[in-house]
Amino acid sequence: MKTLSKLLTGVAIAVAMAAAPVSAKPFKWAFQGDAQGLDPHGLNETFSLGFLGNVYEGMTAYDGNLQLVPALATSWKTISPTVWLVKLREGVKFHNGNDFNADDVIFSWKRTQTEGSDQKTRGSLISKIVKIDDFTIELHTAAPLPVLMQEMTFIYIMDKEWSEANNATKAANVKNVNEVGYANQNANGTGPFMIVERQPGVKTTFKRFDGYWNKDIKTNVTSVEFTPIKEAATRVAALISRQIDMVYPVPVQDWKRLEDASGVRALTGPEARTIFLGMDQFRDELLYSSVKGKNPFKDIRVRKAFAAAINLDAIKQKIMRGAATPSGLMVAPQINGYNGKINTPYKYDPAMSKKLLAEAGYPDGFTVTMDCPNNRYVNDEKICQAVASMLAKVGVKIDLLAQPKAKYFAKVLAQNNYDTSFYLLGWTPGSIDSYNVYQNLLSCQNAEKKMGAFNLGNYCNKRVDEIGALVASETNKAKRQALIDEGFKIVQDEVGYIPLHQQPLSWGAGDNIELTQRADNVFDLRNVVVK
Repeated sequence: MKTLSKLLTGVAIAVAMAAAPVSAKPFKWAFQGDAQGLDPHGLNETFSLGFLGNVYEGMTAYDGNLQLVPALATSWKTISPTVWLVKLREGVKFHNGNDFNADDVIFSWKRTQTEGSDQKTRGSLISKIVKIDDFTIELHTAAPLPVLMQEMTFIYIMDKEWSEANNATKAANVKNVNEVGYANQNANGTGPFMIVERQPGVKTTFKRFDGYWNKDIKTNVTSVEFTPIKEAATRVAALISRQIDMVYPVPVQDWKRLEDASGVRALTGPEARTIFLGMDQFRDELLYSSVKGKNPFKDIRVRKAFAAAINLDAIKQKIMRGAATPSGLMVAPQINGYNGKINTPYKYDPAMSKKLLAEAGYPDGFTVTMDCPNNRYVNDEKICQAVASMLAKVGVKIDLLAQPKAKYFAKVLAQNNYDTSFYLLGWTPGSIDSYNVYQNLLSCQNAEKKMGAFNLGNYCNKRVDEIGALVASETNKAKRQALIDEGFKIVQDEVGYIPLHQQPLSWGAGDNIELTQRADNVFDLRNVVVK
């Protein structure tokens, strides 16, 4: 045994809003994959961060409506354009009994900058932290950054003493999916639940932390068992038979099945996540392609051809059963900075696709490998299979490499030197703001400045970089929106990415389970009540 995210409207769905019972209850839930590990700085992925958010906490947090609320910080304010004064919560204990203080915040921030960390872009928003006293700090930024405290929700705070004592001062590297770092196998946070048993890929057991500082959370759950269940049919069957209390995602084609079954229901709604395709536009020769000596994706005609070959409406109707929303932007309607007037998906036109490929010198198409997770997003592998089939009709042969998300992320992310030529990815801005997309997806890769870390294909435009820097610090709403729109339009025109759709929230739960469904698809045990 190991001890171890325009503001949203109507996205929190509180189910059966009765007063919470006081009796202690067990709870079982399942997802299609496991958390990457227990290291809170190891992987910047919504499921892993949400999973660990029940154990660890940031200085700030989101409520069910994705409104920012205090967590390990009680208050914050700007005392100059680039300095935030933050008051930390007193009387907080880590699960091992150690006291929380400013040293833990500073240590955790520095840890996000270590080699293996996947939180470098968030951590790099802060240029330095000045300790005033044990419960007062100053956060310094290189330029004004109005959304700083929104980004702090997912920088989880670790116990400095515990980490140093267990040789866990550096983040686990996602490149090594079998890494056995202490913090990847054990946990010690300040959150409402402790991890008491961890069997990666099999089961994780939590228990309520009696010393949790917030006595007002709603949950009556005292023990939790999480099981990753890859096969959708098995997950749904486990819910219907009530072996499991809550599962996600539920295939959209099974929503009616849950509604018709006794004692369970489907919980659906719009998710603030955009699913998209990316292409290597940097290397002089693709790593995985039949084309040698050059990179076809550097030719805008090829990128336009790929976009024109993909039938978004067919994916919506046949794969997503009408539940997805085709997109022309890299942000969802719930994200601050979204503008529906420029949300125009690429037009499906296979004849034009063939014409563009021929003009680019590929009349017979070419072969390229596509990386795809098969247990991360709603119908992810099926979407990739559909894209491959559509591209085949214009002469492009896709070698599809669909893998569990642990192997997929280990392959394609920065820690493994962006080992991909063509890929599917999903993104929800952790700050629920468009700047997060500029910083992570639209900026040119710049390891020194911690920009473009998730721009796997290194789409790069100097003006878009300039716009990103301006968006970060602009406080005039109209000027900021104009900048956001300009940058998004450049990316559209250059086919820097191929947005597919916003996927639906798709959960299933027992009728006796009260919970809150957040639009960032984070599942927070604080809101779970078993009746």
